[in-house]
Amino acid sequence: MLIDAHCDLLYQLWQHSYDINQSKQLQFDLTKWRNSPVRIQAFAIFVPDDVPEYKQYDVALKMVELFYEKIITPNPDIVQIKTKKDIEDLENHQRGAILTLEGCHPIGRDLNKLKQLLDYGVRIVGLTWNNNNAIADSIDHPHGKGLSSFGYEVIDLLNDEQIWTDVSHLSIKGFYDVISTAHGVMASHSNAFSVCPHRRNLDDQQIAALIKREGWIGVTFVPYFTKPNEPVQINDVMKHIDYFLECGARDHLGFGSDFDGISTTIQNLETVENYVNIIEALDKRYDKSTVKQITGANFIRKFPRLKE
Repeated sequence: MLIDAHCDLLYQLWQHSYDINQSKQLQFDLTKWRNSPVRIQAFAIFVPDDVPEYKQYDVALKMVELFYEKIITPNPDIVQIKTKKDIEDLENHQRGAILTLEGCHPIGRDLNKLKQLLDYGVRIVGLTWNNNNAIADSIDHPHGKGLSSFGYEVIDLLNDEQIWTDVSHLSIKGFYDVISTAHGVMASHSNAFSVCPHRRNLDDQQIAALIKREGWIGVTFVPYFTKPNEPVQINDVMKHIDYFLECGARDHLGFGSDFDGISTTIQNLETVENYVNIIEALDKRYDKSTVKQITGANFIRKFPRLKE
């Protein structure tokens, strides 16, 4: 079962009037999804930081609405995933959809807003995007502050509700604050810094910390997180997977493509349909057990909420 932990389709649907069923402008639409090997897809609520603060939560709710109106309600073959049991109960003809939050800036300092999003089914919460918020600083901020007192309240809530805390985009200090407090930790879409030295990637110490805390890492298809210069090819993605495996992350690895959150793509990984090329590369390179772990078994095993 192939699982992808991050894409920005909801943002694209909110910003544009694209046809979710089939659109040349989208890297991920329902037709492409059904023609791909991906069985479960995570859909991020991403509110751009140029939206005025007083409107940000309303935009987040609009994306929740789009998730239900465009993805879940009209498509009987697509099932919302809220628990590990939902994954285990997924039938062969069905696909699963997970609602996630990329950056907590839309909630401001209001924990009840986050509680409401969890009630709507959000199961992965990224604490920051590239902007700072009331919870923590992002990796892009020079001060790099860690969790605030409100940030620790957020972690307590996520722990109580058995929700994954996502450290992609988070400051280094914030990363280690999460490592020391969160029960379920993931980096939904980050590559290896030693292979491509981009600030959004995970350095060796962070990789080791995620492994020690039984965390999960989603290898991403962002070209400039994969290789410093063009062209970027599937073999460049494989170098990151090789490195993570060398670091001992076999039982902690998966994918978080970032489709529709990127304006440029890796060659032969232009849309979700091209996941077949990644599977082919994995099958040629690794044993069946390792491929099974990377493509979905690790994600399923670590899914924090077992049942409602």
